[in-house]
Amino acid sequence: MSGDAHSSGGWIGASLLRKEDARHLAGKAMFVADVRLPGLQDIAFVRSQIAHGRIVSMAKPAGAESRVFTIADFPSLHVLEAGPELDAFRQSPYPALASDKVRYVGQAMAACVAPTRALAEDLAELVQVDCSELPAVVDAIAAMSPGSARLFESWADNAYITRTISAGDLSRLKDAPIRLRRKFRMNRQATVSLETRGVVAHWDARLEELVVYLSTQGGHVMRLGLARALGLPENQIRVIAPDVGGGFGGKNRLLPEEIAVCAIALKVGHPVRWIEDRREHLLASVHCRDHHYDLIVSADSEGHLLGIEGDVHIDAGAYALWPTGSFMEASMAAGNLPGPYRIKALSVNTFTVATNKAPMGPYRGVARPGACFAIERLVDEVALHMGIEPYELRKRNLVTREEMPYNTVAGLKLDTGDYHDALDTAAAMVDIPAVRRRQAERKPGEPRIGVGFAVYTEQSGHGVVEWSKRKSRVVPGYESANVRMLPDGSVTIHVGVQNHGQGHETTLAQIAAHELSLDPSQIRIRYGDTATTPFGFGSFASRSIVFAGGAVGTTTRRLAEKIRLIGAHFLQADPKDVRIENGHVISQSGSVAFSEIALAANIRQEMLPQGMDPLLDMTGTYEPTESAGVFSYGTHAVVVEVDEATGGVKILDYAVSEDCGTMINPMIVDGQVQGGISQGIGTGLYEEIPFNAEGQPLATTFADYMMPCATEIPTVRIAHSVTPAKVTEYGVKGVGEGGAIAPPAALANAVADAFRDCKASFNETPLTPRRVWDAVQIARAGAAS
Repeated sequence: MSGDAHSSGGWIGASLLRKEDARHLAGKAMFVADVRLPGLQDIAFVRSQIAHGRIVSMAKPAGAESRVFTIADFPSLHVLEAGPELDAFRQSPYPALASDKVRYVGQAMAACVAPTRALAEDLAELVQVDCSELPAVVDAIAAMSPGSARLFESWADNAYITRTISAGDLSRLKDAPIRLRRKFRMNRQATVSLETRGVVAHWDARLEELVVYLSTQGGHVMRLGLARALGLPENQIRVIAPDVGGGFGGKNRLLPEEIAVCAIALKVGHPVRWIEDRREHLLASVHCRDHHYDLIVSADSEGHLLGIEGDVHIDAGAYALWPTGSFMEASMAAGNLPGPYRIKALSVNTFTVATNKAPMGPYRGVARPGACFAIERLVDEVALHMGIEPYELRKRNLVTREEMPYNTVAGLKLDTGDYHDALDTAAAMVDIPAVRRRQAERKPGEPRIGVGFAVYTEQSGHGVVEWSKRKSRVVPGYESANVRMLPDGSVTIHVGVQNHGQGHETTLAQIAAHELSLDPSQIRIRYGDTATTPFGFGSFASRSIVFAGGAVGTTTRRLAEKIRLIGAHFLQADPKDVRIENGHVISQSGSVAFSEIALAANIRQEMLPQGMDPLLDMTGTYEPTESAGVFSYGTHAVVVEVDEATGGVKILDYAVSEDCGTMINPMIVDGQVQGGISQGIGTGLYEEIPFNAEGQPLATTFADYMMPCATEIPTVRIAHSVTPAKVTEYGVKGVGEGGAIAPPAALANAVADAFRDCKASFNETPLTPRRVWDAVQIARAGAAS
């Protein structure tokens, strides 16, 4: 990294190579599994083989009683209350190890400690478990019927919470010229981060603290949860998150295995470790999606969308996860249904339902991919009903730049931007007329071609107002940064967010370099250790560049001002007559290097201006002036080829036109978009955990759980518009989730376009070959009858 980027216009907007990539490419990174401590032993869990049952007994193997732990061994362990602080939200106590009942296949029942993982697994095989099996609750809609078995006997039904989201004038909907009812399903997935969960814990006798190496998205919040569960003061717990290989929301919740490992570490007197294997991950880690939509869309005779009514069921699994559970999924799904369309009425009944499946947590995009799938499929269904181009129907209904900021019926205040321009750009990139020509020229037996669109919004940077409205137990309303200039003029910045693939070490250094007029190579970003970093909430919900970027920017700006004042003192100049540039304070008569100023501030304070405190060390926090969030947006356009005989779908072209505000590092933005689309393709075409009637998951290895690989992921063409946010530092908006929101909808619309002659509906993801083939046969049978 040279000064060329700075001299050509600044570090903000420069596509610098990611600093962190050097160690990853060289194999020098350190993940939790790489931590080695003297006396370390491994843990394997005994897991439930049934979905729902009452525990009758658990017998430890003779002679191994001190190496096998059940919940009875931890009488002082606290069960954390999870979910929103709402009386209407029913509590689902989730112990670190199962106590009276098991409620999903894979729930941890006992933990076994041995010198190696293999020996621990052998020991787990010897634990005798006797459970009385109960009826499994598998279907989220059927779970709400009066005769369904209940997961928690004290509950009146299987709903964590039910709510109705209603706004606008509903009276005109029932007589609308066009009323279409459609059902949509987005099936269950795992988060499938490259690195699975992992935890190493030991008691440091010298410092009298529990040291926990944890693969997490936010160490400070996890420390809070561990302290409450274990009954320790927070200053006796140190959480260290080394390199983290992806999180996608799944590592932003405190899970029972992590509490159990820490509790065991306090008992055994030596370090213990648990590294989740891939089968455990698919069985018992955080699941996601699993949305059911039953909706009616109303439109006038010209295709103007009037309103949406219906029901949304979210299958949240057996327990709510600390701190917030999955309570936001249903309300977010309903609230995001209008998207960026000019829809004036909304009435949706939401049900967050408990079933005998692994708990659900937030996944990249949270509820937005499901909501986007539903509304974008509805748009195409209306267009098909009217016999017009889906592109044209979108043009009639998207909000315009002149209508911004636009308050949807769901109360979302969209940023200024041009949704029409994003749609037009994406449409031009895939060339709709060329697709139509290929469709017209298709010969019998040749693959079918289709083009599909999806327009999305991505809320990011939401703070106190938004999280308080959601009654969250933890309100992530700010981020913090500590900036230190050392005696040689180099800079170290500690932040409370956690890098797990976003490129924080690079982008945050670019922001600091911009404010301090330094080369980013002189700036180090540090994170992931609660003993050294200021309190922060971690990285999730596309918040890091808004909050942590703002904290770094405002704090380095304050530091730069102190540096400027000291420099003016050295130069015997009026402070208003000096500036900072390229690591120097400069006046008309000369310049002084930061290294000289930093040396004085740190070890030669007699050289400072009279009354000035020593050190170049500042800590600051940041929250945007508008804490309801800012919105990125864009349009995805995809061209697919479908094999009519097999139902197989192949992506021929994928284009995106997006606007995430000011881009600190455009290359990293492109990587985030490409990565999100890869996950969205997984949702749309491949990834699913089905269950049988007994609640047994049917995809517990990569032989059954399909994921897109290099050959299935296209090279995405990306066009950027830049509409800076008005309420954030530098005009940034989040971009981490946008790529994952639109692909399922765009893909389904493209496949539907390929079969628009028979009006087949593709309303369930993933669009497996079997589902595609079945949908075509159903449509043709209906037409024939």
